[in-house]
Amino acid sequence: MMGHSPNRDSGQGHRIKAGVRSVWALSLLSLAACSVGPDFQPPQAQQVSAWSVPDKVAASQAVSRDMDERWWDVFHDPQLSALSHRVLSDNLDLQLATSRLAQSLAARQVIGADHYPTTAANGSYGRKRNSAEGLNDPSGNSGKSAFNLWDAGFSASWELDLWGRVRRETEAADATLEVAENDRRGVLLSVLSETAQDYIQLRGVQSTRAVTEQNLEVARHSLQLSRLRLADGVATDLDVAEAAAQVATIEARLPALEQQQAQLINALSLLLGEPPQALHAELAADAPVPQTPRQVAIGLPSQLAQRRPDIRQAQARLHAATASIGVAEGDFYPRITLSGSLGSQAMQLSDFGSWGSRQFGIGPQFSLPLFDGGRLRGMLHLREAQQQEAALAYQQTVLRAWHEIDDQLTRYNASQLRRDSLAEAVHQNQIALRTAQQQYVEGVVDFVNVLTVQGALLTTQEQWVESSAGVSLAMVGLYKALGGGWESVYPLADAQASR
Repeated sequence: MMGHSPNRDSGQGHRIKAGVRSVWALSLLSLAACSVGPDFQPPQAQQVSAWSVPDKVAASQAVSRDMDERWWDVFHDPQLSALSHRVLSDNLDLQLATSRLAQSLAARQVIGADHYPTTAANGSYGRKRNSAEGLNDPSGNSGKSAFNLWDAGFSASWELDLWGRVRRETEAADATLEVAENDRRGVLLSVLSETAQDYIQLRGVQSTRAVTEQNLEVARHSLQLSRLRLADGVATDLDVAEAAAQVATIEARLPALEQQQAQLINALSLLLGEPPQALHAELAADAPVPQTPRQVAIGLPSQLAQRRPDIRQAQARLHAATASIGVAEGDFYPRITLSGSLGSQAMQLSDFGSWGSRQFGIGPQFSLPLFDGGRLRGMLHLREAQQQEAALAYQQTVLRAWHEIDDQLTRYNASQLRRDSLAEAVHQNQIALRTAQQQYVEGVVDFVNVLTVQGALLTTQEQWVESSAGVSLAMVGLYKALGGGWESVYPLADAQASR
């Protein structure tokens, strides 16, 4: 094996050291460089100083203090709390949103890798024979015999982010990840609200059925009384027919209520990822409608932007659109990439790895767009227009949120006032029915008066049950509009996404 020249090796060593110094200098320059494009500033959304207060306020108050994060527990209904807990792990929509969040997290990891050098190790072996008429033959035998070729090495490349284009890409990816996080929060909030709404409606239907069955017993008693009076000769066939018709009319209400109960149990089964009627044995037994507490904590207006997932999502979209402008501007500047390789190549295995078989290469590469027909300029204009759209969408989202909250506060207050008035109507109709029945027995009034009062009582009782459930539904709608409920059940996913 031939010897090597110390002077030549020394010169190569100096060149390698000079290349390394150049790499460090360019790296420091990259770290000190600023990012192109506008820096994102959180928008100042339209705010209100206090929640609106209706002219006539109901007994149950909505107070401005820290919101109960687990708001479904304020109903003090163990079954509702248990269903809310189960839906967090079993709901398929929530699992889909979690999968989308995992995809966004992986995409963020892919984009973030552009900050770091790319390295690779490679190796190969081949038994070859070149053409005798070709340009060259590494074996030196002019293509008359085959030869071995052993090759192995290490390569690395790194784009110097002098203009901040890669940093802006990562910033946009972070914001897009935040969009996915708040998409999951929105699904979580929707699922919890829908579970509570379906459960309250189910209990409302069961209460209505109980009221209907009570009135059915009263109607049957009136029918029996009419038949006895007919036998005594103090009533007519008309009285008996009207009483029988009243019984049949009330009975006709029950099948529709049974249908509604089955549908609501199915809706809850679907929310929990269960087959139809899977919760029938658990929920078919009658239970009262969950009632709201005397005071409902709804938080402060200034906290709304931190709670509502749609506002957070709109802000994240605006952030991503703003960072994308920097990416588009960065495409106008040169891209500089450092690359290098170090390895060994030999035709004999015994020479492989020796000093003479070494090979290396190091140096920067750059590319600069000169003419593209306006593609880069058009892309920049597109990103700027998208950023303007995202800013308008944010303003619209915040404004819609204030309107939803104001509407829900009004609904919550009005539903309580209606419930209280209907409670008084039920009380008076009960007195009227007892009086009409007594007067009918005494022969003071005819049976039409009894039927009229009984029909009025049944109607007001059903309306009262509906309004009682409506108060609880209004409170659920209020908490949904306020964006509460995901904070205490979401921290694990937040921690994973922030890594």
